[in-house]
Amino acid sequence: MVARAYNRILKLARTIADRDATIDIHPQHIAAAIQYRNSDRSLRM
Repeated sequence: MVARAYNRILKLARTIADRDATIDIHPQHIAAAIQYRNSDRSLRM
């Protein structure tokens, strides 16, 4: 389960980095991805 969550966060971070037109994924992209994932999970409950 942990690996799946990690992969989903990285995939979302990659999308955010693409939106910012950057080649690399930066810490702020990962932080934003974690925030989006957490808010998405809270809406499902």
